[in-house]
Amino acid sequence: MSSFISPTDTDLSTDRLILRSWTPGEVGAVLDGSRLAHWAEDFPSEGDRVIAGLFGEHPGWLGEYGHRQIIERSTGLVVGSIGLFWPPGDGTVEIGYGIVASRRGRGYAPEATRALTAFAYTAPDVHTVYADVELSNPPSVRVLEKAGFERWSSEENLARFRATMPGPAQR
Repeated sequence: MSSFISPTDTDLSTDRLILRSWTPGEVGAVLDGSRLAHWAEDFPSEGDRVIAGLFGEHPGWLGEYGHRQIIERSTGLVVGSIGLFWPPGDGTVEIGYGIVASRRGRGYAPEATRALTAFAYTAPDVHTVYADVELSNPPSVRVLEKAGFERWSSEENLARFRATMPGPAQR
């Protein structure tokens, strides 16, 4: 594993992944089209470029409960990103995620989603994490199902999923 991605106190770790906050240099590299050595060959995706472009308007997305890069422990490479669209409203916060095409099908997205969802529950007043998914994207639907989210509503082309903090009482 690269020394660049040595875990810090703010990183979230799973068996196979490290979820690390974006650095200003990484955001700048995405925005100016540079390539960094610790990125998988197909990172960033279009979704990562969109999110990086919105960090200036939403500085909370770069905070403790914001967006993170998904790092593959075995290689030290950034293989996707995941984030909470901070701040929460009425105890709920939206989650979004993406894994580069070269690493899909390995279960990374559900693994990262479970970890960030559990972390979201440590924030004051957060009891529900949700995601809206287009029904034309069955792989994303499967990610949420595997991560333990339940479908709680559907519209014409959109399904809404949520995970609620376990325990006898919500904060």
